[in-house]
Amino acid sequence: MTKKPIIAIDGPAGSGKSTLAKALAARLGLVYIDTGAMYRAVTLAARKKGVDFSDAEALAKVAHQSQIRLESGDGGAIRVYLDGVDVENEIRSPDISRLTSQVTANVRGVREALVAQQWEMGHAGGVVMEGRDIGTVVFPDADLKIYFEVSVEERARRRIRDFKDRGIAFDEASVRADIERRDLEDRSRHWGALKQAPEAVMISGDGKTVAELVEEIIVQLSHLAS
Repeated sequence: MTKKPIIAIDGPAGSGKSTLAKALAARLGLVYIDTGAMYRAVTLAARKKGVDFSDAEALAKVAHQSQIRLESGDGGAIRVYLDGVDVENEIRSPDISRLTSQVTANVRGVREALVAQQWEMGHAGGVVMEGRDIGTVVFPDADLKIYFEVSVEERARRRIRDFKDRGIAFDEASVRADIERRDLEDRSRHWGALKQAPEAVMISGDGKTVAELVEEIIVQLSHLAS
């Protein structure tokens, strides 16, 4: 390929696509762009400004006005800056996650603002970008589109293992039900719904290590150059 590629990875919540995208970018020497962090940053900005989250127009205005910057740190870690301030830790709170998923990410004006920013970040190539509408909306002409699928069972096992590691009480049936509910919400959203692009290569993450998945994607990428 004459230029560095644009690689789009879409997939359901809790699939580990962020970890995969980050590892792939590091392996190929490309830039990893965490689109979810950008939506979280808008949520945080709106919260700090005291915006009413039922006001879609106000949320869209915040998205257009906010300056969001992603920087790679040591070990490939991504730091998120909102209007020049490092907010990486703040945007990972459960409350910000909930508001982002249930409200901010569903506002058309917010998505339009961030899609434009994401396009600016990656249109020159050399990026691995993950989300749920990267290959369908942000970069429909991406050089390689991956639809990363992980079963509900596998994702439930991972979440339960994480809860156990953190000493968090859980109900196994509720964990699975929550994942299924989120999948249904993501696939039925009016804006930025999760779906597989027609040209996307389906890759399953069940029973595979991140290293194995990276190699699988590199094989797909090599087909483009042949």
